[in-house]
Amino acid sequence: MATQASQASGKTWRIDHGPYSAVIAEVGATLWALAYDDEPLISGPGPDEWPDEAAGQVLAPWAGRLGDGIYRFEASVGTAALNEAERNNAIHGLVRWVPWTLEAHALNRVTLACQIRPTPAYPFSLLLNVEYRLGRDGLVVTTFATNTGSVSAPLSLGFHPYLTAGTASIDLAHIRIAAGQKLNLDERLLPTGDRRPVAGTEFDFRTTRALGPSQLDLAYTELERDALGHASAAVINPDTGEGTEIWVDGSFRYLVAYTPIHRRNGLAIEPMTSPPDALRSGKDLIVLDAHQQFEAVFGIRRLRHG
Repeated sequence: MATQASQASGKTWRIDHGPYSAVIAEVGATLWALAYDDEPLISGPGPDEWPDEAAGQVLAPWAGRLGDGIYRFEASVGTAALNEAERNNAIHGLVRWVPWTLEAHALNRVTLACQIRPTPAYPFSLLLNVEYRLGRDGLVVTTFATNTGSVSAPLSLGFHPYLTAGTASIDLAHIRIAAGQKLNLDERLLPTGDRRPVAGTEFDFRTTRALGPSQLDLAYTELERDALGHASAAVINPDTGEGTEIWVDGSFRYLVAYTPIHRRNGLAIEPMTSPPDALRSGKDLIVLDAHQQFEAVFGIRRLRHG
């Protein structure tokens, strides 16, 4: 059953499985809430709030920043609104503020769809389907992107959950990000094209350690992967040893870590298929031929002590 949470969210759908529960919103297919035994695993908007600093939103057809809001792809030119005007950037795509269409809703899953039509910002046709499914191992988010046009279309996909671990502030949490390199960024927080090892720097979280007052807004790559090809990051409560873990499949080659400006109650770990500014640089950009489909999967789960 759908309920009306607020003007910001539109309709919302709750799903449950065992101790897990989640709420997904119509506007932006936003992950509004995720909990284990009613304890939040993410920091999301309140019932009468909107997703400040992109909390829980889907980032498409580009994730991260797009310098100057202008890019060229084959014979097309895209011109996007500069919604990060102070840095002359367009940020996080087009779908996070529009209502998505409900495709299916069951006890433990909900699927939403968004058809992107050609506009000056994105002169291509793209259908996005996002399924949120709860199971024994937490939340699994599966995205299908289908080129519904007659010409090739570029895509950079991302998500923006804020992980939390029950500490009073994210400063008190311990952080693990299994990545060996970070992208160098310029003063506009756009990649310069260089990358550097994190070893020996303040940005090395391969071994779990306290976040403290660090202010992060950087893209990690060279992700360490397990036998399934999954990479992961976690936010952990040092008092209990428990926390929240996010994992990504091989489609996501970058994890952006971001500490919010207005309230430090969660750490954003953003799965991204491509680095910021990929529509301009072409770096790791997904290119879909006419009628071609792309799939990407990530998940969020409770991290238990031991």
